[in-house]
Amino acid sequence: MPELPEVETVRRGLTPAMEGVAIEKADVNRPDLRWPFPERMAERLTGQRVDRLRRRSKYILADLSSGETLLVHLGMSGRMTVSGDPLGQFAHTHPTPEKHDHVVFHMENGARVTFNDPRRFGAMDLLQTATAESHKLLSVLGPEPLGNDFHEQHLIDVFRDKNTPVKSALLDQGIVAGLGNIYVCEALFRAGVSPRRKAGQISSQRVAALVPIIRKVLRDAIEAGGSSLRDFRQADGELGYFQHSFDVYGREGEVCQTDGCGGQIKRITQSGRSSFYCAQCQR
Repeated sequence: MPELPEVETVRRGLTPAMEGVAIEKADVNRPDLRWPFPERMAERLTGQRVDRLRRRSKYILADLSSGETLLVHLGMSGRMTVSGDPLGQFAHTHPTPEKHDHVVFHMENGARVTFNDPRRFGAMDLLQTATAESHKLLSVLGPEPLGNDFHEQHLIDVFRDKNTPVKSALLDQGIVAGLGNIYVCEALFRAGVSPRRKAGQISSQRVAALVPIIRKVLRDAIEAGGSSLRDFRQADGELGYFQHSFDVYGREGEVCQTDGCGGQIKRITQSGRSSFYCAQCQR
């Protein structure tokens, strides 16, 4: 599933084609994805200007001139791609429609934004912009890891006396929003912290050090355009490249890249997910 860097990469790619531009026409080609689309979705989108395109955790939020916000979740295989951008940001002409093009936005500037999702685990909803943060999907989220509310004291406070492994704690969207399996594995490696260690047993100094490391991992991934493991594509259809920089994720059995270590990357299962780490470097 796309994590924060992938979603942010898509948002940035969509911005030149969508932000400040009206949706001339919206095609909704099926009644649902993971859950039913809101009533009269095509009608409610058509003619509305996208005033702002933002991200909250793994959701893309398009604030519309109608006072509603379109919430988009890419799911496991969802892609939002742009074609025909008159600003020259994208090289692709409009492609032939595909079977899994479930929602298509025809923008007033000539761009076409297509939401394609073969597995249909993605989702869309329309909510009132003024009360968007109280939506059931957004109200439970913790602070953004790249925002000011995610700081050393916050992590120290939420980890205090927590008896769950640090890997599970960082995947808790109520503690920090947008982190997923890949980037938690990478951040813990850079911090030298074992994913097995209980969050409440890590010293305050080491917990505090995790904050800038998490930020750096995410920024590095965004700069690389995210990680393309299976279905992820950027808004211009290109792949992300951060997967070529993984230190541990997906590298089970390979030699640790830390100078002088010589250990092997191990994989364990935690809460049904694979954790990759070096037992020599991470304590």
